[in-house]
Amino acid sequence: GKLVDGTEFDSSYGRGEPALFTPRDMIRGWQIVLPLMAEGERWEVVIPSELGYGAAPVGEKIPSHSTLVFEIHLLEVDPKFEGFEMIKM
Repeated sequence: GKLVDGTEFDSSYGRGEPALFTPRDMIRGWQIVLPLMAEGERWEVVIPSELGYGAAPVGEKIPSHSTLVFEIHLLEVDPKFEGFEMIKM
């Protein structure tokens, strides 16, 4: 992910391995976007502050009230995973 000014704060590509998440561990913006994606799709999404971290800064890399930009490549949804349906509200 990066800030709108291009400052990168995290990259699974840079780490060389995909990130794994469960719905309860995601920011609300991701909880809204991921159910709209099909496996294999790659989207760039802009998450406004209120659907990201809001007024809470995250470490030194994400200031409060930050709009976040992510390139999401949804590789796979584990068919055994229970809980993804909770974010399809």
